[in-house]
Amino acid sequence: MACASFAKLDAASSSWIGQQSFGQRPGYSSTRLTTRRVSLPIRASSYKDELVQTAKSIASPGRGILAIDESNATCGKRLASIGLDNTEVNRQAYRQLLLTTPGLGEYISGAILFEETLYQSTTDGKKFVDCLRDENIVPGIKVDKGLVPLPGSNNESWCQGLDGLASRSAEYYKQGARFAKWRTVVSIPCGPSALAVREAAWGLARYAAVSQDNGLVPIVEPEILLDGDHGIERTLEVAERVWAEVFYYLAENNVVFEGILLKPSMVTPGAEHKEKASPETIAKYTLTMLKRRVPPAVPGIMFLSGGQSEVEATLNLNAMNQCPNPWHVSFSYARALQNTVLKTWQGRPENVEAAQKALLVRAKANSLAQLGKYSAEGESEEARKGMFVKGYTY
Repeated sequence: MACASFAKLDAASSSWIGQQSFGQRPGYSSTRLTTRRVSLPIRASSYKDELVQTAKSIASPGRGILAIDESNATCGKRLASIGLDNTEVNRQAYRQLLLTTPGLGEYISGAILFEETLYQSTTDGKKFVDCLRDENIVPGIKVDKGLVPLPGSNNESWCQGLDGLASRSAEYYKQGARFAKWRTVVSIPCGPSALAVREAAWGLARYAAVSQDNGLVPIVEPEILLDGDHGIERTLEVAERVWAEVFYYLAENNVVFEGILLKPSMVTPGAEHKEKASPETIAKYTLTMLKRRVPPAVPGIMFLSGGQSEVEATLNLNAMNQCPNPWHVSFSYARALQNTVLKTWQGRPENVEAAQKALLVRAKANSLAQLGKYSAEGESEEARKGMFVKGYTY
């Protein structure tokens, strides 16, 4: 069971500060932790109560997030896989299929949209945000501007998009969005370098503060990529270091923890590691990381699937919910909810109903996993196929 003793892992644990693989930042360890200046109280966001309520609504029992925030270019790749051109009409048709699925709100509490989708309507003229509200689903919006090379690093990247974020966030709020998503990545094969980890944590913290100031619950997502042949212990080590840094800077930026959601990677071996880990092992290591690094004030942990198969992602989530923990441990899946849907649809109007039923099947499976009641019995071969892509971008 996933609740197996954490004693062995705890005994091996030590503070990450100053470990050689990340490097020591000048003035970091003793100065940062022991010298504090007394400062005046910080003004809380005028949206604080609303942010807390929104986060609680998304982190509601048996529900999770549908991520359909792929850029137009990435959405085009998905459409190309079923022989469709990357046009706004085709993107609208696919997103309409997803967002108008009857009964979706029973299993889905939030939907992350790309900017184009936030402002789109159905072919009948109904705004997509209103389709979501009718199902008691909170509309969200991807606000980052994508990854670019990080100078001075080990071939790593940083996430751009802070310029103009406040004004964009205010407009997204007016359009109906109530939460935001910003994705940056950390690569284990690239080190990761202390510079890349610090940049990722700082960028996430600044984004989170700006989002809360404009009424949007920030999803904090430093994705630790599956790329590599490392073991699960190495992933745990890196994840602990990354999340320690993230929460340090979230606190420095006066982010209200009760008004955020996390979107972490599960702690797994690298995709090219010779041995796969069981759901119980993944749950044990992942919960160990969360318990060591994430304050219980955070209401929801909404995992990304990161290229796992639909069934793998659901089994791993289910295993984590076999243990008591202080958070709502759930999902924020893109490919792990959409893969079978897309292949069922094939761009044909006569297949829309069948594709929507396929979405409900996957959403219900993950709803059961959030409650710790999922079984993979009867799952299709398609749902068991891995979706890892080395160096994946979107």
